[in-house]
Amino acid sequence: MNFSILFATTAALLGIVGVIPYLRDIFRRKTTPHIYTWFIWMTLQATGFSLMVSEGAGAGALSTGIWAGINAFIFVLSFKYGTTNIRVFDTVCLIGALLATALWFLLHDALLSIIVVSVIDVLAYIPTFRKAYVEPYSETISMYILGGISCIFSLLALSTFSVTTSLYLIVVCVSNFAGVGLVWFRRRGLYLRK
Repeated sequence: MNFSILFATTAALLGIVGVIPYLRDIFRRKTTPHIYTWFIWMTLQATGFSLMVSEGAGAGALSTGIWAGINAFIFVLSFKYGTTNIRVFDTVCLIGALLATALWFLLHDALLSIIVVSVIDVLAYIPTFRKAYVEPYSETISMYILGGISCIFSLLALSTFSVTTSLYLIVVCVSNFAGVGLVWFRRRGLYLRK
């Protein structure tokens, strides 16, 4: 049995299953995606997928490729269902991410590129984290939990394990779980105030 394929399939299925409640909550107007975050994630997932494939990630890149498509769909939904809670700070993060993306295009080095892509990804989380801090019930945390677990299975599925193939997955995993912690912390704080 090829465990790489098994882990990659598990990662992909967890990602798909995890996004279903998120999409449901978007259409119910319970979750409001941040358009800047989803635009950056869409771009980065496609870039990360390309870099991982070019560096021999094999089946471990499957989930990242699927997430590129999911992120594109949520980005489009953000135009109608997204948050209107966009601040100057969010725009600064978007500009920083776009400048870092321009730098990435100039690098022509897979390792430096994946490092820059990982930093940009962290910047992309910041507007959503800020929104989730202010409005902790505006995020569906099950997607982030399953997304983090999906990254772990993607790491296990890598054909070639190196900084270039694993760093982005590790950053996304840690960021997802950080978001879960933030939302739980804020929800608990609001609950205890009542």
